[in-house]
Formats: sequence, structure tokens, C-alpha cells
Amino acid sequence: MSMVKESVEVEVPLHTAYNQWTQFEEFPRFMEGVESVTQLDERHNHWRTSIGGVTREFDTEIVDQLPDERIAWRTMDGGVDQKGVVTFQRLAERRTRVNMAIDFRPEGMVEKAGDAMGMVDRRVKGDLKRFKAFIENRGTERGGWRGRIHPS
Repeated sequence: MSMVKESVEVEVPLHTAYNQWTQFEEFPRFMEGVESVTQLDERHNHWRTSIGGVTREFDTEIVDQLPDERIAWRTMDGGVDQKGVVTFQRLAERRTRVNMAIDFRPEGMVEKAGDAMGMVDRRVKGDLKRFKAFIENRGTERGGWRGRIHPS
């Protein structure tokens, strides 16, 4: 497994950053390579990605979600082995740090080479920068789910 950790500070209140992050179907607007995310229910999402010419579809399960604090997930199928957590930290009234940590297993020679060259780190860093621009330009969230999902 490989680990990526990145963070970004956004100029919006904590609840705004968190609420927007719960709108999984909007991820393609700021996540490179994510073509679509379909929310199946409170815990499950179906992803379609296209990265480096490789298209994949897989499902994820949210395993822990605490409003304004964290969302943790794991992949369930589709040949993608990944788990991660995004956390939200209030820095000031209108300033929030968004932290992301992802454990993943690169598959095949191309993914392993990309991981060794730091491409995954750069992609996650870029996604967080695009999230910053996305939410700051908007200034407010477009929806939000405030439910609690307890770890099993």
C-alpha cells in the first residue's frame, strides 16, 4: 500500500467546506480524472474514472462520517484497493483546513511507476487546490448531508 497526505486551507466556514464535500456527485467538477460519482444511498457511491487512458468503475462505502469533522471511506470492488479519510479543521470563522489521507495499492506497472514518480501525490494536491477554488468562488455550499455514519 502507498500513502498520500495532502491539505489545503479554504476561505470558507468549516460547515460550508464540509457540506460541499458531502455532495459527492459534484466531485467531477474539481477532481481530475473523475468522470462521474453516483450516490447510491447514504453509505455507497459508484465511481467512474478515466486516468492515463484507463477507465475504471468501482463502488465505495463510507465507513465513518461525523459532521464537520471527518468522512472515511473504502473501496468495495472494481479492482481498486483504496481507503482514506478527509478531515475538516476550523482555523477561524471563515477559514478551514481540509486534510486528506489516502492508502491505495497501485495496480500494474503503469500505476506503480506513476506512484513512484509522485503522480498520485500531485493529483491529490491538485484536486484539493481545485476544491479550494471551487468552494471559494461559489462562496456557499450547494447542499449538504449532516447524518452520522458509525464505524462498523
